[in-house]
Amino acid sequence: MNRLLITNIGTLAGIDQGLPCLQGPQMARLEVLPDAWLLIADEKISAWGSLADGTPDLEPGTEVYDAQGGTVLPSFCDSHTHIVYAGSREGEFVDKIQGLSYAEIARRGGGILNSADRLHHMSEDELYQQAMQRIREIIRKGTGAVEIKSGYGLNTDDELKMLRVIRRIRQTAPLCVRSTFLGAHAVGRAYQGRQADYVDLIIHEMIPEVARQQLADFIDVFCDDGFFTPQETARILAAGAKYGLRGKIHGQELADSGGVEVATHYQALSVDHLESMTDRDIQLLVSNGEHAAANGYHRTIPTALPGTSFFLNMPFAPARKIISAGLPLAIASDYNPGSTPSGDMKFVVSLACIKMRLLPAEAINAATINTAAAMGISRDYGSIAQGKVANLIITDPIPSIDFLPYAYTSPVIRQVILKGQLIDRE
Repeated sequence: MNRLLITNIGTLAGIDQGLPCLQGPQMARLEVLPDAWLLIADEKISAWGSLADGTPDLEPGTEVYDAQGGTVLPSFCDSHTHIVYAGSREGEFVDKIQGLSYAEIARRGGGILNSADRLHHMSEDELYQQAMQRIREIIRKGTGAVEIKSGYGLNTDDELKMLRVIRRIRQTAPLCVRSTFLGAHAVGRAYQGRQADYVDLIIHEMIPEVARQQLADFIDVFCDDGFFTPQETARILAAGAKYGLRGKIHGQELADSGGVEVATHYQALSVDHLESMTDRDIQLLVSNGEHAAANGYHRTIPTALPGTSFFLNMPFAPARKIISAGLPLAIASDYNPGSTPSGDMKFVVSLACIKMRLLPAEAINAATINTAAAMGISRDYGSIAQGKVANLIITDPIPSIDFLPYAYTSPVIRQVILKGQLIDRE
């Protein structure tokens, strides 16, 4: 049995509160223990305690890591990314600076279709190599679990190619990976003007083949103005459910699109973006939570993507209204080449505080235990608990946990631990 003792911890933060996710006022509470130690056995957290009470007796072969007064907290869980893609789109970045909107760029053949064209001509191995560079980047920045979506294929062969790359990442990378089929990200070029036919292709060809090859955990739809309607979204979610693929929705980003309503009706695991969220949407999510509690299934987690709002100069999701309504809130990066070319979850936490007015404790909980819930993995990830996977961040000594989002560009993460192993950050 491999054992690792982390000692001289200044603050152990993110201790489990016994809940699968935190909601409303619970989110402002971040459980901490000052002057602590933590013991890992194999991949799991085994025990922790106060240095004042002494450290446990060490079995032969136990490795000791001196945190030197740094803070230890659970790794970030990033529940919304698109990091398997072919090349960058900085040309569109310049277009945005010159005043073109996301929707205008898409209508001109850019955006998602641009990425689909590039991906079509790239080999599976090259896609994997590019994606692994981004995986190593987000690990260095503290992410220990990530959801990766397809959606730059937009035909059966290329969507399957993306999902095979995600499976390869899952098999070879040290962090936890969840895979989402997002064939309904946009309408492929071959189906322009025939959106209904493309939806039929997703339902009758793509979904059965994705399920047959067991390539995805979830299914997602971009339910928004200019993309897929609530009715089309409902058909796709219903088709996915027949194969055991639970829904995750892109909704309310560009307009009041009905995304939250269809997400709650079909018991989607999360509904993400929410920049155009309405008060009615919030009430739908409140009712969804009550219904979920009464019927024994997991509620739909509203997930904000502050990096998207920052990069596109869009409104931010109404985070304070969401929390004030007693709802949970998750925050994720949306790492992708067009609207959020960054997977820095520490910066996402800072944006949540600065632009959405979350308290540091709320933002950290939103990026750890609640994003784990939005990926369906909070039983094993997202907090410090005995038996959970030892995915941890160790910082340099910092004055308090509030310093983490306050010092929004300072590289304070000294060491990353994934599955109980110290990760080389070079």
